Amino acid sequence: MTAASPSTPAEIAELLAFYASAGVDEALEDAPVNRFAEAAAKSVERRPAERTPAAPRREAAPETRTASGKGPERPQAPEPPTPSSGLDARNIPDAPARMPAATVPDEAQALLARQLAASASTLEELRQHMAGFDGCNLKFTAKNLVFADGNPKAELMLVGEAPGRDEDLEGLPFVGRSGRLLDRMLAAIGLDRNSAYIANVIPWRPPGNRTPTPHETEICRPFIERQIELVNPKVLVNLGGPSAKTLLNTTEGILRLRGNWRVHTTASGIAIPAMPTLHPAYLLRTPAHKKLAWRDFLEVKAKLKGLA
Repeated sequence: MTAASPSTPAEIAELLAFYASAGVDEALEDAPVNRFAEAAAKSVERRPAERTPAAPRREAAPETRTASGKGPERPQAPEPPTPSSGLDARNIPDAPARMPAATVPDEAQALLARQLAASASTLEELRQHMAGFDGCNLKFTAKNLVFADGNPKAELMLVGEAPGRDEDLEGLPFVGRSGRLLDRMLAAIGLDRNSAYIANVIPWRPPGNRTPTPHETEICRPFIERQIELVNPKVLVNLGGPSAKTLLNTTEGILRLRGNWRVHTTASGIAIPAMPTLHPAYLLRTPAHKKLAWRDFLEVKAKLKGLA
């Protein structure tokens, strides 16, 4: 039994909102395409042709003598047809420029990412290195590089996992529903985006909001680690399990990690207190756990006050 097609504007708007949340942002065809019929037609074309009667032999064309009568004149090949005015080469549009091919991160690209990250002496230089880096395949499906938002001189830095659809469109982290919830969480401890710095482990949106692969996470790790080192916050907050596992080098789940202070150590040996907590997107799906995140943010507030 199939669901009825939406007929009212409200139903259509609800369906479009569902598609948008699932990561669908382009229509591929105006009408449905029967792929099974196409596959059947191609299989028929691949079958060996049945035997057909041999074609009758053509009689040799009579030889023609040249004007001097010295020998047979070879028939000349027909000249290639000249393009008509409608198919003039000047009317043929140029082929679209090819996008760089997506690549699977390998050790060479990972080494390049580490070298670029280590060579950046400022956040702006790091942003330029990341914008020019083609070693992560996620870059070729994303619309924007999502670098960071907030105050780079803030004492608090928050790191999520990867951008979503809204973040990809605007080029800023946490600007959708999750971002609005994060703003309220910061306001609850007397902070806002002008007194915090926000980034992600992955700076490019995975297609369809899928989970980044371990290869993609590993190749982006040097950039976020260098970003943390350049900001040098007094307190780091890991929003969600992937951020905590990547930056704290642990395999524990976020429900076991959250609420317990850990340490993130930079490449230069600076130890930064880190608080793993629940991601705002998770809290939107599980509102009952907002109280856990509230406790974690109270711990962060107390830690910042103690380090002041």
